[in-house]
Amino acid sequence: MSRIRVAVDVGGTFTDICIMDEDSGAIRIEKTASTPDDPMQAIMNGVEQGRIDLSQVTMFSHGTTVATNALITRRLPRTAMVCTEGFRDVVEIRRANKEDLWDTYKDVAKPYIPRRDRLTVRERVSAEGTILEALDEEAAHRVAEILVKRQVKSIAVCFMNSYVNGANERRMREILKEAMPDLPVSISSEVMPEIFEHERFSTTMANAVCAPVVVDYVSRLGEKLAAAGYKRDLLLLHSGGGVMTPASVRDFSARLAGSGIAAGAIASRFIGNLCGFPNSIGFDMGGTSTDVSLAWNGESRITKDWYIEFGYPIRFPSIEVLTIGAGGGSLAWQDEGGSLRNGPQSAGAFPGPACYKNGNRTATNTDANVVLGRLGTSLAGGKITLDPALAVQAVQETVAAPFGMELHQAAEAIIAVANANMGNAVRLLSISRGYDPRDFALVAFGGAGALHGAAVAKELSIPTVIVPPNPGVTSALGCLLVDVQHDFSESFMADASTVSPAEMQTAFVLMEEQAVERLTHEGVAREDMALQRTVEMMYQGQWRSLAVSAPARIESICSLIEAFHNEHEREFNYRREEAPVSIFRIAVKAIGIVPKAEIPRHEVLPHKPQPVGRRRVWFDGVSHDAAVYEREQLSAGAAFTGPAIVEQFDSTTVVPPGMSATVDGFLNILIVTKG
Repeated sequence: MSRIRVAVDVGGTFTDICIMDEDSGAIRIEKTASTPDDPMQAIMNGVEQGRIDLSQVTMFSHGTTVATNALITRRLPRTAMVCTEGFRDVVEIRRANKEDLWDTYKDVAKPYIPRRDRLTVRERVSAEGTILEALDEEAAHRVAEILVKRQVKSIAVCFMNSYVNGANERRMREILKEAMPDLPVSISSEVMPEIFEHERFSTTMANAVCAPVVVDYVSRLGEKLAAAGYKRDLLLLHSGGGVMTPASVRDFSARLAGSGIAAGAIASRFIGNLCGFPNSIGFDMGGTSTDVSLAWNGESRITKDWYIEFGYPIRFPSIEVLTIGAGGGSLAWQDEGGSLRNGPQSAGAFPGPACYKNGNRTATNTDANVVLGRLGTSLAGGKITLDPALAVQAVQETVAAPFGMELHQAAEAIIAVANANMGNAVRLLSISRGYDPRDFALVAFGGAGALHGAAVAKELSIPTVIVPPNPGVTSALGCLLVDVQHDFSESFMADASTVSPAEMQTAFVLMEEQAVERLTHEGVAREDMALQRTVEMMYQGQWRSLAVSAPARIESICSLIEAFHNEHEREFNYRREEAPVSIFRIAVKAIGIVPKAEIPRHEVLPHKPQPVGRRRVWFDGVSHDAAVYEREQLSAGAAFTGPAIVEQFDSTTVVPPGMSATVDGFLNILIVTKG
């Protein structure tokens, strides 16, 4: 029997399963309804529905929303924090900033761990790492007794300056473990050994509250898969764009926050590279939201400035993804000033758009697309049928009548506002970061990405749009394209002009030894390991740093300084050659390379495909007779021009008038936005 790889992406409405044959590279997909109360049930339902023999599965990779949902809903187990005396309120004081500076009535949410469960002990470490006061072990034992009585499920230990010397934190953990051997204990000197107390404490707090939830879920899923015949490690996608095994989940649970959206960014980057576009923008539009990501020179943009809830940063490296409330179910509405708006309110999975026949009467993007003829009346292979009369009624009542517009003009206005919102998101992630969208291809996927991708690209002067073979399950595909990955970092604060290359080399070597040990623990062979170094630097006086790549052997700091000047100029459009440069942090990315199955390439035979039908589609106020194609019938080399509609099981692609499309050897549709 063929060996297969399975990837699962759990969404709010559907759980997508991507099944790849290792030998042929052939991919098939399955979709099953998600089970929010227990995501594992939907996974097992999908395995059964897809007739997957788990004994033949060589890799089972999973992008999960368990950690994200736990933090959003705050359905968290009782967790405690142990802090240096006098510093229990660091996570509540935060940075004293607000998400909306001008909204005086909107308060930042409370910390994940309430004040009554944040206890203190006497200890102190200097900024240089000298132990000024050893841990008060008598007080530490009293704290342990209190936490046993409170029956907490997890503990975070966060001491001042432990990032340079974690001895007191490690001793505190030993005392806690003596009293509660099976309890997960996160210590900040291991979770995030970096300066800035709030960010370090916040990350450790998030890690601690997620640990019991994630460990329980991963353990149960692993047992279910093993009972059904799966013999390998379950691989879990983390926010940094790699995977980790259950062995690391207990210690770094918060890395799974943001797991789901990272999968789409990974798949987008892969598809862009496959098509010859190392610079690509991922455009993942679903039913409720749109996720935008960016790859430059074949690499995803990474950030450490992210959070699930404002005020509580999670400083693990993460693929930078910008999410906005724009999707197929986004509602059209009129604001107090009389302007037409779109989203972020959504009709959700239920009742859904008006044309879903579940009682909603407010127009959505899906309804507007139905009115314009861009979306057919049958979705998901006939599992969902749409009522165009209800779509017409919703657009008429929501927009056409209030604004005095003709029906199709109103529908186009709804789409135009949605496209503008999504275009602004792309600008924020590209232009505001120093990237020109004209240098990129737009990879459009998700259930609705291919419907809007060409229009958004045209607005931004992006020359090429790539629509993958299975847009609706592209995020699941991303779970098949990842390696085992861990990120290590530590503060290294020094003046770049005086730092010793040997000193930095020694620090990197020590970190790499930890990295190799972690990958070995994950079962990665030494020949399959790759280590990537970066140095974060800034002009003296700044507090935001930029990362530059570092060589395998540090022999000169001058080359690093020059690389920093170049990166600063690209990011901010200026450089200060005369200004002194500071080194802030060093980091190592440890990669355990997982063999990748090859995506099959088909022979390209240029031809003009035959449409399966035609229908009236509206663009720019004009009705067009558009060709309708079945995606499964479009072979490599097919070429056609807009206006055209391409329909398939999981998505619909729109090619507007004046644009041309071709199918490449990997069965991607490439739309050229300029004639």
